Amino acid sequence: MELEERKQKEIEHSDRRRSIVRGYEYKTDASEQDADSSFVEDSEEYRKHFSNMKFYSVTRSSVARRDEVLYEGIEGKVVLDYCCGNGEIGIEMAKRGAADVYGIDISQVAIDNAAALAVDAGVGSSCKFAVMDAENTDFEGDTFDAIHEYGALHHLDLEAAFKELARILKPEGKLVCTETLRHNSFIHWYRHRTPHLRTEWEVEHILGVPEIWSGLAHFENVNIKFYHLAVLAAVPFRKSVIFRPLLAGLELIDKVLLSIPGLRRMAWVAVIVYSYPRKGG
Repeated sequence: MELEERKQKEIEHSDRRRSIVRGYEYKTDASEQDADSSFVEDSEEYRKHFSNMKFYSVTRSSVARRDEVLYEGIEGKVVLDYCCGNGEIGIEMAKRGAADVYGIDISQVAIDNAAALAVDAGVGSSCKFAVMDAENTDFEGDTFDAIHEYGALHHLDLEAAFKELARILKPEGKLVCTETLRHNSFIHWYRHRTPHLRTEWEVEHILGVPEIWSGLAHFENVNIKFYHLAVLAAVPFRKSVIFRPLLAGLELIDKVLLSIPGLRRMAWVAVIVYSYPRKGG
């Protein structure tokens, strides 16, 4: 697939999704206590194109890890929400005291949504959202103290993305990524069974542990933590009163299972922190 054709397909895919859900898509089918469907524009299209949102009801532990490392020391910093989608994390960074928040995405629809959400959240003056090619941004080198990325690296040319992220991150900065993994055969089977939920490039480029570690070519330090295996059994119960205690119990099981080196690759999600960028790598 030619590069520009790939990017055009990503734009079309993202524009469609962002037109259906204008914000906080991971909460649209969460537990009964957390669910918020107010940003869903078309319920029928939502059921077709967001049927995988139910799985995000069990991501509490990975979100907690991301928040812990991303928001620590963020006050007064210059930060980037990379491939920001509807901009929710950039907005949260602004709420937590970041001085200047930038968000970029390939989709104009996403950028429009993000700008509107920032104004509604009262942080419109702190947030600057723009359409931009994530593999070749317009930013000067050494711009950002922290960069957030969620589920975007497998949409990109990974080598180009790592090189660009290392270029625009300050020498003492951190890149916090959340990515799904490809190693679990059952999970990957589900991806191939639901091609309407993602682009062809996306399915074929879900990251594995070797791809995560390939970031060492552009960053001196890589820290990986693995999440969500047993907890997937709680998904069918997300709307019931037993969901929260069941999830808590399964999270304890996952702590044991995912501490086993040979088994941790079967996790659904990894939270990765890259630091000390190698300039010109």
